[in-house]
Amino acid sequence: MTDSVEDTAGPAGAQSPGNEPATAPEGGYPAARLRLLQDETSIGPDRRAALARLTDDWLAGLLTRHGTAAGLSGTALVAVGGYGRGELSPRSDLDLLLLHDGRADAGALAALADRLWYPVWDLGLALDHSVRTPAQARKAAREDLKVQLGLLDARHLAGDPELTATVRTAAYADWRESAPKRLPELHDLCQERAERQGELQYLLEPDLKEARGGLRDATALRAVAASWLADAPRGGLEAARTRLLDARDALHLTTGRATDRLSLQDQDQVATALGMLDADALLRQTYESARTISYAADVTWREVGRVLRARSLKPTLRGLLHGRTAGKGERSPLAEGVVELDGEAVLARTARPERDPVLVLRAAAAAAQAGLPLATHSIRRCATANRPLPVPWPAEAREQLVTLLGAGTHTVPVWEALEAEGIIPRLLPDWERVRCRPQRNPVHTWTVDRHLVETAVRASALTRRVHRPDLLLIAALLHDIGKGWPGDHSVAGETIARDVAARLGFGARDTTVIATLVRHHLLLIETATRRDLDDPATVGAVAEAVGSTRTLELLHALTEADALATGPAAWSAWRGGLVADLVKRVAARLAGAPDTELRGTGEPTAEQERLAIEARRTGGPVLALHTRAEPPTEADSGPENPAPAQEPVGVELLIAVADQPGVLPAAAGVLALHRLTVRAADLLLLDPIDEGPVLVLSWRVAAEYGSLPQADRLRADLLRALDGTLDIPARLAERERAYARRSRAVLAPPPRVTVATGSSDTATVIEVRAQDAHGLLHRIGRALEAAGVTVRSAHISTLGANAVDAFYVTGPDGAPLADAAAHEVAAAVERALR
Repeated sequence: MTDSVEDTAGPAGAQSPGNEPATAPEGGYPAARLRLLQDETSIGPDRRAALARLTDDWLAGLLTRHGTAAGLSGTALVAVGGYGRGELSPRSDLDLLLLHDGRADAGALAALADRLWYPVWDLGLALDHSVRTPAQARKAAREDLKVQLGLLDARHLAGDPELTATVRTAAYADWRESAPKRLPELHDLCQERAERQGELQYLLEPDLKEARGGLRDATALRAVAASWLADAPRGGLEAARTRLLDARDALHLTTGRATDRLSLQDQDQVATALGMLDADALLRQTYESARTISYAADVTWREVGRVLRARSLKPTLRGLLHGRTAGKGERSPLAEGVVELDGEAVLARTARPERDPVLVLRAAAAAAQAGLPLATHSIRRCATANRPLPVPWPAEAREQLVTLLGAGTHTVPVWEALEAEGIIPRLLPDWERVRCRPQRNPVHTWTVDRHLVETAVRASALTRRVHRPDLLLIAALLHDIGKGWPGDHSVAGETIARDVAARLGFGARDTTVIATLVRHHLLLIETATRRDLDDPATVGAVAEAVGSTRTLELLHALTEADALATGPAAWSAWRGGLVADLVKRVAARLAGAPDTELRGTGEPTAEQERLAIEARRTGGPVLALHTRAEPPTEADSGPENPAPAQEPVGVELLIAVADQPGVLPAAAGVLALHRLTVRAADLLLLDPIDEGPVLVLSWRVAAEYGSLPQADRLRADLLRALDGTLDIPARLAERERAYARRSRAVLAPPPRVTVATGSSDTATVIEVRAQDAHGLLHRIGRALEAAGVTVRSAHISTLGANAVDAFYVTGPDGAPLADAAAHEVAAAVERALR
């Protein structure tokens, strides 16, 4: 006889063999089944289990009755797949395996199979069926992954239990033996299905079973656990799977069809059947469930890849291991308290999250910048430390958040991991209202929360166009935050944005800019596409709302990022051209407005003047270090909670040295060699006692990791750098090679160097916007020295992972550069940074 017969439906108009009615003498099953499905008191897992038991009894009766009548022994009826798990939804198909020991007559066995299958078809139920010996079943499983997965859920219904036990035992043994080869195949199937069906957590009409994060993925995680190689995070996973099954049950009953797609026209009825407020509540719960399953799948597949690698195998798990990895078991430092280990960013052994509330953001930023996943156990360790950030946030926390948001596409998986473990709502309490919130407009690709993160991703590619990338990224993250509240989301969002910006520690002026961007994030696109741009009132209204050219610059970038993150239909060359035209007209209107963002040469402090005099007197560089610590806040201390000892968050380093060629690149290079990250810096050229100019450099630095260096070591290396005995370029190149494995994976926008025309009457201002990196300021300084210009002052800012620097330079005659010469210098600096 045929080894296996696979069908999903019986022949048209099929009847039971011998023309006997499908319901006789088993006619009680359809009525009992109908009563169960109509019983509103029996829903969810209880109803699925009851339906499975009812079906078990019916099918067992069929086998016993017809097998006995035919005189057949050595057979067993087995439920596999979803039916084997006892998860029988109202319109689920039945997956059945008729086992036999090989001794029965082929004709008699075929007749018995007909008497089992035809009653199922006659009831209009879909059926997947096969007839095999245990050996045949084992062979089929080895050849077909789907068959093997189905047998992992094999459940005995009737007949000889030894046959079922034999198949189950062999199925699990074979699965565990072949798992190193079969799991990559299973992962590929999951990936291919996700590409076809999309991500359930973002679809307006999701397939509850096939889409990524759906029931198929939950089943795949069960198979991984059965392999004993890895196990999925258990928190919330079973509850998420149960909610999806409940939604599918309601969908089957509402539509009367065996469908897994939650169509728009069915969502209100399904929500009502589940006792929910409306279709949005249904979608939000569905998205939350899918997000839980997707996150568990990501974590599990990474663990599988790590285990297979540890076994010295070569898995073909596409995308399991993100980014580069250090050697097996080797720890490579990423940031203070964060290292790379086995392809993940993990907490260092010395990390103390209970004493370092910024650690989770630092770890997240380092992971995203390196293109690595953030280890689940590290996130959970930070979460359980339960040391909230003080309000307002310290500067480092704000900088790390901006760095995380500026990492481009690598931001998304790290952000999702933080959200899955409950970190994001702790950091940003207003986030909970937009989490998993659906957007009914078909133009939108994402839920509200994912759209906000995607907008930040898009904005990260535009940071070279703006003077304050940190404000752009934060506004991108918050621009639709008001959608969690009733009314105009831009108006509500402005209020929320003010509160969040203040919480993050932004000053009053920056907070106002962020709030303005959120309030007017739709202004440019709506005006450009709906108003007459030749009407002076149109341009005037936009100019009045924006207020300054710098805010307009930010709003232009935010508008583009928002549209690109919405979906392919929201942005086009035509729309972009209209917005650019409007921006040009508004900028011309605002051209006369005062702009105080770009700093001038500034006045020296008493400490800087003292150091300049000392440097001239001694003839050598003078260094002064001032360690700064964040003061305790009211939230950190109290009668029962003594203020903890504050860790140093940075050092203010002052260097005064007689003006000579190469001071800026030498000082910047020495700081880079000592792993000091420059957060801000100023350079002033002073003439304290009319005996020659002195350069005073004021740095705000922090140790990338490890302890801060001693001032004596910095001074000694600076002297060597100035006299040429310390080859800084070679040392920096050597370090880059040594740490090549942990070089950033972020594909940052290219550097942009421009001339800020009209910003100063006494100097030419060269503005540099680039990705922060080791030795960046050293390379800029060398390029300026090679161009033969004198740096009169410099103002350095590191905003997240973005360097925003301004250099006031003059020619050999002490005058500003000619226009052509200025642009040549800017081009030379830009070439040096590429």
